[in-house]
Order: sequence, then structure tokens, then C-alpha cells
Amino acid sequence: MVLLNQFFVVSAIFMAFVVNYLLAQAFTESSWRWMIGVEFIPAVLFFGLLFIVPESPRWLVNQNRSEEALIVFTRVKAENPAEEVAIVMNSVEQELKLGHGNLFVKENRFPVMIAILIAAFNQLAGINAIMIYAPRVFEMAGFASNSALLQSISIGATNLLFTFIALFLIDRYGRRTLLMAGSVGMVFFLGMLSKAFFTNNFSELGGYGVMIYLMGFIAFFAFSQGAVLWVVISEIFPNKVRSKGQALGSFTHWIFAAAIIWGFPVINNSVGGGISFGFFAVMMVLHFFFAWKILPETKGKSLEEIQVDMQKRNK
Repeated sequence: MVLLNQFFVVSAIFMAFVVNYLLAQAFTESSWRWMIGVEFIPAVLFFGLLFIVPESPRWLVNQNRSEEALIVFTRVKAENPAEEVAIVMNSVEQELKLGHGNLFVKENRFPVMIAILIAAFNQLAGINAIMIYAPRVFEMAGFASNSALLQSISIGATNLLFTFIALFLIDRYGRRTLLMAGSVGMVFFLGMLSKAFFTNNFSELGGYGVMIYLMGFIAFFAFSQGAVLWVVISEIFPNKVRSKGQALGSFTHWIFAAAIIWGFPVINNSVGGGISFGFFAVMMVLHFFFAWKILPETKGKSLEEIQVDMQKRNK
């Protein structure tokens, strides 16, 4: 269920690539204005749909609005809405006895480290630099502007396909296995991209070498880091600080995303694509060892079992 969120995000990214290509065909010189302007449509739809989204039953119980929580559970067709409310009320009472909890204490040291590192490595793969600047990367490799936008659709489609595949792999092979396999693939394809830009040789594989390397990178990223990040962050924290821990992971993720997105054009223009993609490849070598030696496997474990494991690692 957590991974479904990522699946719909990449679905929207794919749709954005398609719409951008169609707008470029229709409006040529002013297409960039339309690409920005049409974002008004999903933003308005999102705002309107928020009015039919129910409040979290847990939040309602915390606000002493248990009757409304019962209505929400009934609306989402829970098997036994009254029992669900009772379970939430009992959980809230237990948390009140324990207190809300401080995230940055010794007992949470290990999950905090995991959340920060896995979120940072997610962006140090270069995913947002590649997804956002994909047309520019293709232009650097010699593709015309319209052709570059068309090739970007293949990136979005690959991302969507392999995120969908991850839905069926993550509980079968485990989080660590997917991350390690993904690291190996990303190191290879980022290395090939680095080599292509260092040598300025874009004629490999019939002139489609850069496109194939980018698609290969996206495929390995999508079923590993793209799929695993939010699942792991949602599992590793105790209940009393889970929301704070997830916020920390999200904060770290987007801080690094902003740094990569702002920094990629500047670094790329000053030192070239070879060093840029080479840096991302080195980061994924480090990520492999992080997944292998540090990250605990949470597949098939209850939240309580995961917490026991985390407490042992904090010692």
C-alpha cells in the first residue's frame, strides 16, 4: 500500500512527459509557457478533491471525535467499524501513557541514521537530475529538441513499468536484496553514461547508447530505491515517533533533491556530464555497501519485531 503512492507518482511523471511532447509539437516556440500553464489544471482538481478526502480516524479519535471516526471506517468499508475505532482508541490511550516521544534520543539513533542515509542516497543516485533534465541530457548527446522530448517519454515509461514490477518483488525478495541488485545495475549504467560523456562518443548502439543507458539506470532505480525508500522509512520507527521519523526522511529526501536539482546544471556546465554521472556512480557504490552492511531486512516482520531489532542495534 505504501508503494502504491510511488506508483501513482511515477504514473503522473510519465503523463507529464507525454503532455510536454504533445505541447511542443502543437506550440513550438511558446510551448514552455504551456508546459508550465497546464499545471493549473491538476492543481485545481487536487484542491477540489481534497473536500471529499476523509480525515484520518486516528486524528479524529485524538480530537475526541470518535463518532466521526466511526463514520470514516464505515465509509471505507472496514469489516467491523466499531471494532476498528476501539482498537484506535486503545492505541491512542497507550501512546498518551508513553508520551509523544522525542525523535532525537539515543533509543532512536539507529532508525534516524537509516532514514537520513536511505533518503540521501535516493537523491545521490541522480534520479531527479535525470528525470527533470532528461530532455537536456538527450540534447547534450546530440538529439534535436523535439526528439529529446520524445526520448524522455521512454524514460517515464521505463520508470512506470519497473515501479509496477516492484509491487510484486518487494515482499518476495526483501528490501535489502532489491537495493543491492539495484545498486549494481545503477553503477553499471551510470558508469556507461559517464564514459559516453567523457569520450563524447554518442554513436554506441546505433546512436541510441545514451537513451539505453538512461533507461537501464531508471529501470534499476525504479524497482530498488524508488520502491524501497518510503516502505523502509514507514517501518523502522516506533509508533510514538513514527510520524516524526517519516517527516525527517521526507525532509532529508527533498533537501538533497533541491541540492541536486539546483546543482546539476551548474556542475554539468562547468565540468561536463562525465564527472556528473561519474559522481552518481560512486555514490551508488557506497549505497551498495550501506544496503549490504548496515540496513536491516524488514521483510516478513511485524512492526513490533522490527522495533526489537532496532533496539538491539541502538546498543
